[in-house]
Amino acid sequence: MNFALILFIALVITGVIWLFDHLFLAKARASEAKLPMLVDYSKSFFPVILIVFVLRSFLVEPFKIPSGSMLPTLLIGDFILVNKFEYGVRLPVINKKIVQLGTPKNGDVMVFRYPNDPSLDYIKRVVGVPGDVVEYIDKQLTINGKPVRRVREGKYEYTAQGLNFIQGDTWREQLGAHSHIAMTQSDMPPVIVHQVEGNFPNRDNCSYNDNGFKCTVPAGHYFMLGDNRDASNDSRYWGFVPDENVVGRAFFIWWNFDDFLNMVKSFSSPARIGRSIE
Repeated sequence: MNFALILFIALVITGVIWLFDHLFLAKARASEAKLPMLVDYSKSFFPVILIVFVLRSFLVEPFKIPSGSMLPTLLIGDFILVNKFEYGVRLPVINKKIVQLGTPKNGDVMVFRYPNDPSLDYIKRVVGVPGDVVEYIDKQLTINGKPVRRVREGKYEYTAQGLNFIQGDTWREQLGAHSHIAMTQSDMPPVIVHQVEGNFPNRDNCSYNDNGFKCTVPAGHYFMLGDNRDASNDSRYWGFVPDENVVGRAFFIWWNFDDFLNMVKSFSSPARIGRSIE
């Protein structure tokens, strides 16, 4: 669902009705006469829709995390906020950049439109910017020939779809200015080669084998990986994210129902609500 388009249509309809009434109908209506219901609703909702549209299109946009591909950084059910202006001002609906402010950096958690289906929003971590050579060999991430520093943190357990119990190893990685936790599973390969698409744009920039992959990020594109490295459908499988698909940088967890219920039950401080995203 293109919510931005729905908001835009609602904004146009209510605005046109309000303006048409102001310019034509109001002049022929007695001053004490009651406003027609359609005009009354339009005048009431237009300012609200306008504020929401502007905030959501140019400043911040809320998203809900639908999958576990970013565990343990982001949990299923986390409600997050995404900074829409940090990477530049874009026209809503068509997502065309009109003002360049900044660019995605290694380590940013970024929301983007899935290249294979732009109606879907994905969230992953930027591990390669234009010109970077990204290697992931035997679970070690390397950028431009330099291994990304990582320190073992411990274990992380969760229940995946189908009630499958998963136990992974967690690592604290330093990627750019970001220190974050990534997770791997010892019994999983760094890439499942037969699941890699064979015809994504700039496919020749990547090489694969059973030990991992190596990709050179083309101009105007980004390479994305999930923090849950062995349970993430990301750039290693379907390729690079073009700049025109960028939505914004995820920066804040503003709600989680489970966290709220635990807080109420135990009279404790929230564990996730109000946290910045590493």
